[in-house]
Amino acid sequence: MELRAVGLTKRYGAETALDDFSCVFREGIYGILGPNGAGKTTLIRLILALIPATAGNALWNGVPTGEKGSGFRTAVGYLPQDNQFYRDFSARAFLEYICELKDVPRDERERQVAETLELVNLTNAADKKIGAYSGGMRQRLGVAQALIGYPPVLILDEPTAGLDPIERARFRNVISSLSAGRIVILATHIVSDIELIANEVILLRDGRIARDGSTKSLLTEVEGKVWEWTVPETMIDSVLKTYRVGNMYREGDRVTARIVGDTAPDPGCVSVPATLEDAFLYFCGADGDGTDQR
Repeated sequence: MELRAVGLTKRYGAETALDDFSCVFREGIYGILGPNGAGKTTLIRLILALIPATAGNALWNGVPTGEKGSGFRTAVGYLPQDNQFYRDFSARAFLEYICELKDVPRDERERQVAETLELVNLTNAADKKIGAYSGGMRQRLGVAQALIGYPPVLILDEPTAGLDPIERARFRNVISSLSAGRIVILATHIVSDIELIANEVILLRDGRIARDGSTKSLLTEVEGKVWEWTVPETMIDSVLKTYRVGNMYREGDRVTARIVGDTAPDPGCVSVPATLEDAFLYFCGADGDGTDQR
């Protein structure tokens, strides 16, 4: 089982949305992490053959994903970024409809619908109209429809949008439990969605791969490049404009900033352990003035 992207490129006139993306996806969880506009959704749509590539191809077991007979459409469960639902359907009726579209055998449908509703914590609201659902409930229903048919490939675009912290934790647990024997591609700009569960992280910036590897390997690359600097409140504007600041907290009239960079901005800085968010900021972020000055 292999999903391969080979030189995938998408241009809209003079604008390049994705530039020469190549990667091999096998069993495991892949986190596609990048800021808004980095090319994550474009990549997913190219893999799914929803839009034509300017160059390159996406291959499912060696066959282009958009080619008839590739079997990819029946092998993939997809959660788009902009979910649309029939508001007058109940969640149960909607998932039964998805079973019909995915050709799930009739004697398995009731069980699959019940199992997926339980996985996303919607059992008690299964017969409620979707139009009355909150944004978080609709997002969970979107995850459920992707799971129908137990596809070997799951592609989830911003799957935790609208979820509260408890729901996010539950989502991560569900994805981890379902990852055995599957390819899971999870595109997000939220570091915590993938930090603990992804086998490999791909950092996208301006349509190109900025870095990829395991969380451990990415942290190794930025070790010794993360600093905490306590400065007077009057210096904050200057610090924000000059450095890549991941976080800051105030104590009285002084502020401690968490800064990512190749060198300490001041001899008084303290080196601190790196996180995946630090790696994301280092490889994909811009400095306060919008330039890249690692």
